[in-house]
Amino acid sequence: MFTFLQSFLSHANFYSPFSMFFFTFFPLLLSLFFIIKYLYYSNNSSATAKNLPPSPPRFPLLGRMVKSLISFITVPRTWVVIGKRCREGRGKKLRQVLSEFMELLGTICIGDYIPWLDWLGKVNGVYRKTEKVAKYLDEFIEEVIEDHISRRSDEDVGVGDNDFVDVLLSVQKTNAIGFPVDRTTIKALILDMLFDGSDTTYTVLEWAMTELLRHQTVMHKLQDEVRTVVGDKTRVAEEDLVNMNFLKAVIKETLRLHLSVPLLVSRRCMEDIKLDGYDIAVGTQVIVNAWAIARDPSSWEEPLEFKPERFMNSSIDFKGLDFELIPFGAGRRGCPGMSFAIALNELVLANLVCQFDWKLPDGVAGKDLDMSETVGITCHRKYPLLAVATKHEKK
Repeated sequence: MFTFLQSFLSHANFYSPFSMFFFTFFPLLLSLFFIIKYLYYSNNSSATAKNLPPSPPRFPLLGRMVKSLISFITVPRTWVVIGKRCREGRGKKLRQVLSEFMELLGTICIGDYIPWLDWLGKVNGVYRKTEKVAKYLDEFIEEVIEDHISRRSDEDVGVGDNDFVDVLLSVQKTNAIGFPVDRTTIKALILDMLFDGSDTTYTVLEWAMTELLRHQTVMHKLQDEVRTVVGDKTRVAEEDLVNMNFLKAVIKETLRLHLSVPLLVSRRCMEDIKLDGYDIAVGTQVIVNAWAIARDPSSWEEPLEFKPERFMNSSIDFKGLDFELIPFGAGRRGCPGMSFAIALNELVLANLVCQFDWKLPDGVAGKDLDMSETVGITCHRKYPLLAVATKHEKK
């Protein structure tokens, strides 16, 4: 046997397809076989002891989520966070890094599951790309913080001029929340504000415009309401949104039918509990399928139809009290950016339908639009939405 291996190793071409498969992928496949076999028997042996709810296998699915993300840094969001637009050139670079950052969020590194294969992350460039993105973002946020510190020392900044970074620096200086806030914490919070909600906000607007273009009657009704409330003004202001009930209904129906995040952020059971006859052990990971809940025929009439009118005379809201509609989650762990996201969605959509008349390209009917969805952390359209916008002329 030793003689055979010695002869094979001395004559083998290690760059041949067979050798690459044998020495790279065969050990991986063999490891996966034994892991799955172990989990299969361990799950079967423990399942007889308790009545466990149906769930996917514990072994993580290995693969790369195909995710097409469009960076969407709106003027309101950047102004709220850093108080100004990025200078020309840097803004373009930031959008590129944002896109790479969101792509990395959906990338699975096999070394997290099989430690001895951690080297694959270095070979395929994931680690190098992650370090590059992290370095740029750290430098960008550091510059933002230093700019604000310099501005605060040079001039007296009024309360009305404060942005998110100014508030964080004030909290750090006064220790107003009872525990110290260091530079790393400030950077993390700025990063959360810049990234969290950007992709989901774009997704909501993308699906809202899709449904409005498919349902021209709804589009015209929304335009009539928005333009009536706005009157002679050129743009929709935030204070105008209070009187736009149909706009709010359109946003709610979009969030119901096209959830940005179909599976809510996972939770973990804090103690052993019996729920609906099932034994839920402490530490169990719970994932809420909000997409399925929002399309449940027992809760919604014609659940697959886009009908904003269903919310006009309904008290159902997405703030976490009505569990048939929970796009932002519920309870103390619900999305903290819900109010900001809704205001931004309403403001952008209202201005889009107010200032422009929209239609599909010639030869394309609403019923012909492909409504396929992507698979990923957020649920985008599989194919880009193409529409023709014409500047609306007031009569």
